Amino acid sequence: MSTSLATRTGSTAGVVSVARRRPRAHHGWLATSVHRYWRNRVGVVALVVLLVIVGASVAAPLIAPYEPLEMQPSAAMSGPSPAHWLGTDRFGRDTFSRVLFGGQLTLQVAFVSALFSAVIGVSLGILAGYRGGQVDEVISRLIDVLSAFPGIMLALAVVAVLQPGFKSIMLAVGISGIPYFVRVTRATTLSVKNEAYVEAARVCGASGFRIVVLHILPNMAASIVVLLTLSAANAVLTGASLSFLGLGVQPPAPEWGAMMNAGRDFLRQAPWLINGPGFALMVTVLAISTVGDAVRDALDPRLSEA
Repeated sequence: MSTSLATRTGSTAGVVSVARRRPRAHHGWLATSVHRYWRNRVGVVALVVLLVIVGASVAAPLIAPYEPLEMQPSAAMSGPSPAHWLGTDRFGRDTFSRVLFGGQLTLQVAFVSALFSAVIGVSLGILAGYRGGQVDEVISRLIDVLSAFPGIMLALAVVAVLQPGFKSIMLAVGISGIPYFVRVTRATTLSVKNEAYVEAARVCGASGFRIVVLHILPNMAASIVVLLTLSAANAVLTGASLSFLGLGVQPPAPEWGAMMNAGRDFLRQAPWLINGPGFALMVTVLAISTVGDAVRDALDPRLSEA
């Protein structure tokens, strides 16, 4: 009996030791990932470009030569010049200033909607994977329904129900991105929840919330970060597309998609009305996507070698 007790005691001690030692395996992971990222020259350039775009948008009130809604009828439809670097629209509003201020709305839609998708999607994915059973079945079927529609079509359906506007477009883009996060986090949770260290923590009496926070979430952190960057790039395009269709940010507010919509009727006479916001949109999406790829390679270099 004493031998059995000693065996059980030793086994329990080993379980506790495994449960306590597991988090230490991640020490230095973040520093190593940052070092890998800075070795990627393309990723560094893309990050610098993205920071410049974000900084210029935030500092638009300080660096823009004109107010975005200021009209100058005498200078209407003027081409690029020293006074107006990207020309003016039909109301005489400076296109360069409107592009700078438009970045505030476009980037806000992108990052807020991507964060909304991540919070809701990760929560539902972990809940479905960890609880299983009917909870998993209900969430999976709901995600299947959402995934049956392309992202832009789902966003259009949400905006059609709500009133077109700034808040509606953020909610629509955020909802359209939820299925991607749910599928990734659910799959990761299903593969991690049966690992030995998770079982060890469960035997030691750890609650489900503690297991999720300390053991499951750290194992999917890399996937969430990468998916968040890629979701932000997709949100920029989706938000601008909705505004281009007249279902997003409404005139006269400056927004890149709305500006391109306003300038499409003058494409032959005044191409600068579309060139400015179109170029800004292209560079922003390219920069965010490149940063996302670089982050993926830094967090898991095996993916870049595949």
